[in-house]
Amino acid sequence: MVTIRAAEPRDLAGLAALMNLPGYRWGTLRLPYESEDSARKRLFEGGPNATLLVALREGEVVGTIHLLRWTGRRSHVGMIGMGVHDDHTGRGIGRRLLSAALDYADNWLGLTRLELSVNVDNTRALRLYESAGFEIEGRERQSILRDGVLVDAFTMSRLRAPPRPASDQTSAEA
Repeated sequence: MVTIRAAEPRDLAGLAALMNLPGYRWGTLRLPYESEDSARKRLFEGGPNATLLVALREGEVVGTIHLLRWTGRRSHVGMIGMGVHDDHTGRGIGRRLLSAALDYADNWLGLTRLELSVNVDNTRALRLYESAGFEIEGRERQSILRDGVLVDAFTMSRLRAPPRPASDQTSAEA
């Protein structure tokens, strides 16, 4: 059984181990050899607009998703980054993480635009994002250096209408 919850400092060792896996790193912007201290600073000192969720299977961190809400004139926008443990891909963990983050973005933060960047050759992630309503907006040529090769990435977004005020819901139900 997989549990999705907010990341906690006690997850740090598992998060650092996860992010240092070659398959996880292949599909993300993570660099190899990230220390626990570096991961702690990046993951847990992001401020109130950063939300980090983890997927746990039998107490082991097997996936993570990060949602960053922008501020000011972009306060309606969030950015997502995620990854799943090399040994646990293809088991619905990414879908569960993305679903939890979308629920949080839609129903608790009221975000109307979510955006992400994904390597063009990460077909599994592309299918997942498209199934959740994300669309390709553009191609970032030679965007990411991965294993000594420059890789293109797609910019993707999901747009939705702003939440309705409660008074609109009451009149619509009447």
